[in-house]
Amino acid sequence: MTVDVLTEIDIQRPAAVVAAFASDPDNAPKWYENIKSVEWKSAPGVRVGAKVAFVAHFLGRRLAYTYEFIEFKPTERLVMRTADGPFAMETSYAWEPIAPGATRMGLRNRGSPKGFFALMRPFMSAAMRAANRKDMARLKALLEASPSTPR
Repeated sequence: MTVDVLTEIDIQRPAAVVAAFASDPDNAPKWYENIKSVEWKSAPGVRVGAKVAFVAHFLGRRLAYTYEFIEFKPTERLVMRTADGPFAMETSYAWEPIAPGATRMGLRNRGSPKGFFALMRPFMSAAMRAANRKDMARLKALLEASPSTPR
């Protein structure tokens, strides 16, 4: 059994601004509450084949995992897949212009939990959905707070 959670939010900023900020792993701790640290495992820069290690806390557990970027179309789509971690997971971002200066961003997490997380599978989708909504609201607030991109 897999989990598959899609969260969308409308952000009053151009797709290029939203995508540039959200796709940069160094910004992840600014808008993902559960991500505590980020470390590049390849030369920094978002591109297919690049790898980034994250440390997060989720459902009371510490998670250390490495994502590899498998697809990247600036201002359109980013897909990352675990290259190393406690279970197979794929995270994707999609950006769609919905009006001049406005973007709909989608965040999708899907994977096959193992170990402790397999036992928590009935609760994982709901927990992921709640965390993603909160994180996306934080991203929206950061990006809409000022005309310049937060760094």
